[in-house]
Amino acid sequence: MDNSNTTHLKREVLVRLIRAFLNQEMKDLYKLPFEMRPKNAEVPYRCCIYKERAILRQRAIAGLGFGVENDDEITSLNEYVQKAMHRDKPDEEILTVVETACKGCVPSRVYVTELCQGCVARPCVSTCKFGAIQIKDGKSVIDGEKCKNCGMCMSVCPYSAIVRLKVPCEDACPVGAIAKNEKGHAEIDFDKCISCGACVGACPFAAVHEKSQVIDILKQIKSGKKVVAMVAPAVVGQLPVSVNKIAQALVDCGFSEVFEVAQGADITARTEAEDYRERMEKGDEFMTTSCCAAYNELVDKHIPELKPFRSETRTPMHYTAELVKKKYPDAVTVFIGPCVAKRKEAQKDEYTDFVMNFEEMGALFVAFNIEVANCKDYEFANEASKEGRFFAVTGGVAESVKVALKDFPEFYPTCVNGLNPKSVRDLKNWAKKGQCPEGNLVEIMACEGGCVAGSACLNNKRITTKKITEYANSSKCINDLPEGESEKVSK
Repeated sequence: MDNSNTTHLKREVLVRLIRAFLNQEMKDLYKLPFEMRPKNAEVPYRCCIYKERAILRQRAIAGLGFGVENDDEITSLNEYVQKAMHRDKPDEEILTVVETACKGCVPSRVYVTELCQGCVARPCVSTCKFGAIQIKDGKSVIDGEKCKNCGMCMSVCPYSAIVRLKVPCEDACPVGAIAKNEKGHAEIDFDKCISCGACVGACPFAAVHEKSQVIDILKQIKSGKKVVAMVAPAVVGQLPVSVNKIAQALVDCGFSEVFEVAQGADITARTEAEDYRERMEKGDEFMTTSCCAAYNELVDKHIPELKPFRSETRTPMHYTAELVKKKYPDAVTVFIGPCVAKRKEAQKDEYTDFVMNFEEMGALFVAFNIEVANCKDYEFANEASKEGRFFAVTGGVAESVKVALKDFPEFYPTCVNGLNPKSVRDLKNWAKKGQCPEGNLVEIMACEGGCVAGSACLNNKRITTKKITEYANSSKCINDLPEGESEKVSK
């Protein structure tokens, strides 16, 4: 789905928030909705200017890092500003629903349209195993109480008159963690949520928001602390410039130093390869990778039976942050990537302090008036491998393990390319049987296509994949790089 309009809206709010912080004008933030939608302005999206302003106000609340579910509409933006400026750590729950922006979509169901011809054959009636379809006034009618949404009637209708009405956020969620509340607005069940971000990317109204940590990060920079940015491999191709220029732009925004998370990916690859070797030699049936934070949440919350099969290796973000903390014990570490789930992982990680997504990074550059293309090329202190830089693309993790293993016999990799209800069912079956019929190393990617399809990406995954491939192919093989200090980290 093309999210250019919703991305523009979120970015504009973030840009104004950041500029207000930089210019020490946070006390004037209450003006934001009125400045973006002034009196007599054209109303581009909603019924009236007042609803547009209400939505912008709630987007600003999310941009300050707060949930809007309990917003009483009386608390001023300035009060939220004060809370943001004085809090010690971000909210525990990382997503929020901007209720005013939520359209309140119709319930998801199978529906008979006016194209129904009431044909004599009536294949829809005979196909339905649940007796949910009847003929009334010469047309097929579906009983919602009996319908199981199996879709069989859709497949047999000769006129394609039966369709499935979808709610984008609900349809995208692989674990049924988002649904309408009694008011008809989307509500997230955080006990089920795996923070995959599918609902964020799917909502065409941008009603599902990440709670931003930008203000928290800027506070750390302003305080004079050493704040180190750690850029995920998927950063390549997000902007039409080299990763070295993006890194320099981050330094120009106040970050002290920039690390490639691909360096941590090299540690993940080598450690995971050793983990796999040990498991196979002792007779284990299969092992899954462990670098996808959303997948780890899925296992912990929904498929605990998979834990014995999941690698114990930590993620590239963890290893990179550990390297930073070993070099600079007092540094503040900020992971920058496309993934919602990294915010949840960072809360549990002993070395990662904050998370910024690519949309926020782009807003940061705009707010600082930085032309990234004009930045000089930043020189990374350490070199990452081809395999580590390819982690962001589906198949990259399995390939890195293969290369790190060198010539291990009977290596059969497979990939779960995107978490959805079907792939979740498959994983549950594999856990139950203790066997994966597809292979003995299973790479899990929550986003179809890999991290390049994360909800906060700035560019489409086809272009980004191409750029990452070019960048990775210009790098050395993992086996040609010295292990050095990067291997002096624990599992």
